[in-house]
Amino acid sequence: MNLSPSTNPPFEGVNSEVNARRVANVEACFGSSGQPLAAYGRVLVGEGVLVKMCRKKPKPRQFFLFNDILIYGNILISKRRYNKQHVIPLEEVQLQDLEDDGEMRNGWLMKTRAKSFAVYAATSTEKKEWMLHIERCVHDILTKGAFLPHSCNLCGHKHNIPYCLKRHFVGGKKAATEHAAVWIPDGEAPKCMACQRTQFTVLQRRHHCRACGNVVCASCSTHNYRIAGLGKRPVRVCDKCFTNFTLSGHQEGKGPSTEVSVVGNESSDSEDDEKNANYDHEPTFYSGDGNNVTDTEHAAGPSATANRLWETSS
Repeated sequence: MNLSPSTNPPFEGVNSEVNARRVANVEACFGSSGQPLAAYGRVLVGEGVLVKMCRKKPKPRQFFLFNDILIYGNILISKRRYNKQHVIPLEEVQLQDLEDDGEMRNGWLMKTRAKSFAVYAATSTEKKEWMLHIERCVHDILTKGAFLPHSCNLCGHKHNIPYCLKRHFVGGKKAATEHAAVWIPDGEAPKCMACQRTQFTVLQRRHHCRACGNVVCASCSTHNYRIAGLGKRPVRVCDKCFTNFTLSGHQEGKGPSTEVSVVGNESSDSEDDEKNANYDHEPTFYSGDGNNVTDTEHAAGPSATANRLWETSS
């Protein structure tokens, strides 16, 4: 996939009226449950519904791709109301393609330092569009950087473009070298993945190791450990990972403490999603001049993907 830098100016679309309205609309859709999104240099690149593999089952989630962050949330009212906003810095993001497996098609992994998960698009075309736009945004922020919170309009001087870029545009950010484990869905682990003996029931609860993502029983996850990128508090890990950490001399909590910003309940696997909704919001990607680059129209739509995955998980 060619990710060569765009020939367009890095500030294309910045502070345009159309972009400002789009960003304000995203803020309004999350309401008080979200955080302010307007920032100098921030551009809404695209939006749409993807099916996220949650802990218990696949669920549709609304995604918003900006040029510096990726946001997703639970759908309460399609196109109008969302909650449980998750904000992920793009320099943390790494994509990994997933091969089609039966009904699980058109998927890829979103890997970050604090949270990693699988998502699925309705069609292979939508998958390619999403991955292309995300990777381009990640590439740009790692190589070009981001705007400082001031512009030529504010500094009161007239500059040519090269001078403006040097004065107001900071260099590329550093990519994350470590990423959180992808959690194994509950339905794929009827028994403990460590001891292979404990059968999970109402009384025998499942626990996820935050280091490897495996589903384990309480007896096989008796330790907590502070992992860089997962916050300041120690988190539950399986005994095998804890032993590996201690034997390898791994320093607890070493590394940057950047993490996914979550407004509201930490889990996106809640039951407050819109019931029996028809998610007809196909992905839309925008150009810097305010026009739509793509507005894909597929008969299947994200709702068909969600229904297909729910059937396989039930």
